[in-house]
Amino acid sequence: MPVILEAIIISAAMLLIFALAFVAIYLLAITMLPIENGLSKMIWDATKQKKPVQPPTKGSFRDFSSKH
Repeated sequence: MPVILEAIIISAAMLLIFALAFVAIYLLAITMLPIENGLSKMIWDATKQKKPVQPPTKGSFRDFSSKH
């Protein structure tokens, strides 16, 4: 078989393998989408229940030095 024909066949096979891997990852992402949405909603709901953090009160240098 001529070398150029072998190179064309190998290149076509590599492109096919790349396309199949891309399709497989795409299908995996579509399959995992409901799980990701559920986890995202669960985390979002869990963070909403927390109280907002109060900003620290402002103190003077004398207050700091008397504590430390």
